[in-house]
Amino acid sequence: MLDITPSAQAQSVLSSLDDALAANDIDAAVGLFTEDCYWRDLISFTWNIRTMEGPDAVRDMLGAQLSTTKPSNWTLAAGEDATEEGGVITAWFNFETGVARGYGLVRLRDGRIWTLLTTMTELKGHEEPLGFERPLGAKHGAGKHRPTWKEEREEEQRTLGYETQPYTVIIGGGQGGIALGARLRQLGVPTIIIEKNDRPGDSWRNRYKSLCLHDPVWYDHLPYLPFPPNWPVFAPKDKIGDWLEMYTKIMELNYWSRSQATSARYDAASGEWTVVVDRDGEEVVLRPKQLVLATGMSGKANLPDFPGMDRFKGDQHHSSQHPGPDAYQGKKAVVIGSNNSAHDICAALWENDADVTMVQRSSTHIVKSDTLMDIGLGALYSEEAVQNGMTTQKADLIFASIPYAIMADFQRPLYEQMAKQDADFYAGLEKAGFLLDWGADGSGLFMKYLRRGSGYYIDVGASQLVIDGKIKLKTGQVSEITETGVKLDDGTELPADVIVYATGYGSMNGWAADLISQEVADKVGKCWGLGSDTPKDPGPWEGEQRNMWKPTQQEALWFHGGNLHQSRHYSQFLALQLKARMEGIPTPVYGLQEVHHLG
Repeated sequence: MLDITPSAQAQSVLSSLDDALAANDIDAAVGLFTEDCYWRDLISFTWNIRTMEGPDAVRDMLGAQLSTTKPSNWTLAAGEDATEEGGVITAWFNFETGVARGYGLVRLRDGRIWTLLTTMTELKGHEEPLGFERPLGAKHGAGKHRPTWKEEREEEQRTLGYETQPYTVIIGGGQGGIALGARLRQLGVPTIIIEKNDRPGDSWRNRYKSLCLHDPVWYDHLPYLPFPPNWPVFAPKDKIGDWLEMYTKIMELNYWSRSQATSARYDAASGEWTVVVDRDGEEVVLRPKQLVLATGMSGKANLPDFPGMDRFKGDQHHSSQHPGPDAYQGKKAVVIGSNNSAHDICAALWENDADVTMVQRSSTHIVKSDTLMDIGLGALYSEEAVQNGMTTQKADLIFASIPYAIMADFQRPLYEQMAKQDADFYAGLEKAGFLLDWGADGSGLFMKYLRRGSGYYIDVGASQLVIDGKIKLKTGQVSEITETGVKLDDGTELPADVIVYATGYGSMNGWAADLISQEVADKVGKCWGLGSDTPKDPGPWEGEQRNMWKPTQQEALWFHGGNLHQSRHYSQFLALQLKARMEGIPTPVYGLQEVHHLG
């Protein structure tokens, strides 16, 4: 095969896979995979988000799903030539199933499939009205008493939730709920988004005033409507808030602000939720078929229970409630924590002339923002990548195509390069007494985020304040809170007028406990993490994010969250799962996740 092009080699393997699957010859299909293969499927075969690791797992999945999936037409994507590097051929391809069209990425090694990504792009007969299929908008011709667009929209807003019921209710109107709501709107799934704040975007506006995105703009686009080319690389929180509010209006989302779901109960017999909502003081009962908790993986504040908190005479609050530095000029501030929020808050307090001390209780991974953009994200999410023809969709799929089981191997060399490039910076932090780590296995920020969603800081300037001693640093554990400050386990007492607990967030299933019941929360189990058996991500190995964007052990209950990139990317697959159920399309789920941890 050495004398034929990478594209021809890739098409040959895809055609062989197509033939084997069409003939229901599972052994022949499995024979096309390497012994250390990975097949990551985003709902097209499994109606789940699932990675099959090794030939036996591929065989088991095909044995369970092939007869109902009916895959066909595996062909290289038009205009996409396969490439070869380091003995690995990479190719984009299209395929179909009985009910859907799909898109994927395959990597071949020695003529066999090493990694395979299959994703569902659209349901046949239920395509989104995009491009050539976009709605006309204008009503040509003539007719008496025809409603205008504005009148139709007002009628929908008046009746949905009252005279007609939504198919889906999304609890949480931040970036995740908005992105999913936009996807469902395009698919014609009647949806109401419930948000406690006054306006879309308030979940950003209400945070401490110095907050900016730490991820660059190319990583953060929302579905359908990318940021304009003059948008700042790191958007300030209020600018993001305004964008989300505008997006909500333009995408015609049914968004109930000043509303709070007070209880939810599922009736398995009717396949229906009863969701009680306080809508700006009015009780409304909704009866959707599907309920999505999009309250955010960084939404359930983890407030510690230190002895003596009840007797502290100053101001104390969780970082999520931090109002900003204005009230603390000239005051002594102690920030407990050493991750993103802690650094941001400490820097803002210092800038506003507070005397600020950071308490570091465990080691933290730090990477400089510029270095992360250059080495960690540049190939997929940067202006250079855009100029080289990289689209957001392709970047998302390339990232998604790397199985979590081997992603650390891909990441480790990048962080070794970062450590070398910024060696003087890290030496300064260590000299200041800061406890650094590079993740449990040296794989850095992304793996820490995927495994535990915490334990890191993307440096945008606060680290230099630590190095220079402008942000004071104490390492150790908090033994108690006194009337006037924070006492550490070495006997040191830090006087404080304000204590900020930058102590992170709990599992998203805590929201299910509050809204539905502890029984349902335990039935679902812990959200987030891969089961890597590293700190705060206990095993066994899952190979995918627990309970995120896919079916859970509680029928008709879904979790949607993560950063802007994940909200954009995975909202597509969650929306397709919900649309299929609304249309009565069979969705036989393969490998429904078992519950190993309650929260």
